[in-house]
Amino acid sequence: MVFRQNIVRLLNLPSRSVGGGFLFVLFVLFPLAVQAQFNTDRLIMIGRNALYYEDYVVSIQYFNQAIEAKPYLYEPWFFRGVAKYYLDDYAGAESDCSEAIQRNPYVVGMYELRGLCRIQQKKFGEAIGDYNRALRYDPENQSLWHNRVLCHINEKDYDAALAELDTMLTRWSRNARGYAMRAEIYLAQKDTAQAITALDRSLELDPYDGGLWAERAIISSARQKWKESEGYLNKAIHLQPKQAGYYLNRAVARFNQNNLRGAMSDYDTALDIDPNNFLGHYNRGLLRAQVGDDNRAILDFDFVLRLEPDNLMALFNRALLLDQTGDLRGAIRDYSKVIDDYPNFWFGLQQRANCYRRLGMTRQAELDEFRIFKAQLDKRYGRQPRLSKRQMRRRSDLDIEKYNQLAVADEQEVEHEYQSEYRGRVQNRKVALDYLPMYQLSFEQQQNAVRHYVAFDRLVDAYNAQLPPDRQLYIHSGQQALGERDTRRYFTLIDTLSQHIATAPTVSAVRPLLMQRAIAYSVIQNYDSAIDDLTTLILSDSTSSLAFWQRAVCQQRLNEFNASQGTNVAMKTANVLSDLTEAIRLNANAYLYYNRGNVCVLRHDYPSAIADYTRAIELDPNLAEAYYNRGLARIANRQRPEGIADLSKAGELGLYTAYSIIKKYRKN
Repeated sequence: MVFRQNIVRLLNLPSRSVGGGFLFVLFVLFPLAVQAQFNTDRLIMIGRNALYYEDYVVSIQYFNQAIEAKPYLYEPWFFRGVAKYYLDDYAGAESDCSEAIQRNPYVVGMYELRGLCRIQQKKFGEAIGDYNRALRYDPENQSLWHNRVLCHINEKDYDAALAELDTMLTRWSRNARGYAMRAEIYLAQKDTAQAITALDRSLELDPYDGGLWAERAIISSARQKWKESEGYLNKAIHLQPKQAGYYLNRAVARFNQNNLRGAMSDYDTALDIDPNNFLGHYNRGLLRAQVGDDNRAILDFDFVLRLEPDNLMALFNRALLLDQTGDLRGAIRDYSKVIDDYPNFWFGLQQRANCYRRLGMTRQAELDEFRIFKAQLDKRYGRQPRLSKRQMRRRSDLDIEKYNQLAVADEQEVEHEYQSEYRGRVQNRKVALDYLPMYQLSFEQQQNAVRHYVAFDRLVDAYNAQLPPDRQLYIHSGQQALGERDTRRYFTLIDTLSQHIATAPTVSAVRPLLMQRAIAYSVIQNYDSAIDDLTTLILSDSTSSLAFWQRAVCQQRLNEFNASQGTNVAMKTANVLSDLTEAIRLNANAYLYYNRGNVCVLRHDYPSAIADYTRAIELDPNLAEAYYNRGLARIANRQRPEGIADLSKAGELGLYTAYSIIKKYRKN
């Protein structure tokens, strides 16, 4: 922009001040400047495209190039910050946002993203400053108000949070989360009555938010109304069945109602969802010990001790279980570690002395017994106390005498959900389709630990015979994210291929190089350049089925990104369909029919899509993706039983995600 302004200013000078030599330099440099601007814009667009497809490392490489070319532009700094945010590099993302803000301090989204980065680093005060600036430019942005209130709550500035909530709820009186945040503040201030009133209002406005029911359950648990708490958690679990914390809390409520079987079931489910959950394994271990399932209880405590090797509560419980199952030396080992830290833990000394006696180690047993006798002459010892159903300890409570009490989190805090377009996956900013993606050509081989399927086509195999071993083509669906090393390797490969293309002696020598460079561009998400190379190849050889195939895939992936930006892609989609039809005419295979079925689905032409998927299955009965997508197309076409049967077949062939879709549609 500065360059163009200078050009305008200079062109407005009197003619005598502009000599012929200057005019020559001006007209020579101007096309170069326009080209540089175009290249930078294209780098940013390709980077955003890679960002959309979650290829964050590749997108960073493009934004790096844009920053190197024009460091004064704010967009590459900002979008690189977005990529770093998704890679959990919050400090790096914050730094990039700061650079972007220096270059253009009037873009609300940059303050919002930097605020989220600072929240992730617990810099709540600085995040509040970002939201203050953002709200100055966009005072009606409800998400910014929401996040600023949560920052005040985390800073324990409850008065400021309540004041802002009053403003929010005046502007947006039906904002259920606003009342929920107000309830959280009242709970922190120990005002349970007002908290219940606020939560009830929140649930009245939005009874389908599982988090609100879970918060209501926390209040009931704090008041030891276990049955009421279980009822609220039932509703929360119905709405959000994949939240491990809800099952853990319901297990505690059921345990306090003496429903051990129900509590055990909840711990099992919680650990299926979150296998590394400490409280789940610890409490399930106690319950298993309670019902006499000692060996499996030991497994739970083994897991806990792998997570926290110095957890003496778990160590002592495992010692008791090893004692009961006959592993006396293992029990003595665990008892000794506990006694080293708690030398006056008399019950532990008694248990260790019993183990020593059973092993015939009389001297060691007598030493333990003498210590007990000397310190507690009048204390009587009985068998191990049973698990108390009325007492629980905080996880941070290290009183070893509470070894047999269920552990609960130190604070039943509500997990804050900050509102932002940056939360979750990038492609979820639009309404995502559940259909599986197209098959394409790539230098990367598809990896799947569950499904052992190798896509094969005779034409690709024949083409590979002409290529060096390190550039063999593979067929796979989707796009694999690359690491930094692989990204650099592909940029180097493109440079090498470009040099070979420039020096190739004949057109026939250029064709395979163009195909390879196009595929390399595809891997690093530069679809525009890939399409250019493939178009050049098709103009030179109109019988290349592989070129039509790959160009269709590249154009479709570009269409998806452009559609997410609000661009009408109907004409481009027609081009994709045309390319696939031509590729099928030249070399019909299952993958091309499958791809064309995907395009028909996007056009809501379900009968044609079903016909193409069916043809793909006829050519390759093991193509699970075709069954999966045909199943979804049939369901969309009101053929639910046939669709569910297709999804079942897809699951049988290794696409296990089909089973969750089956469950969803059967419930409906």
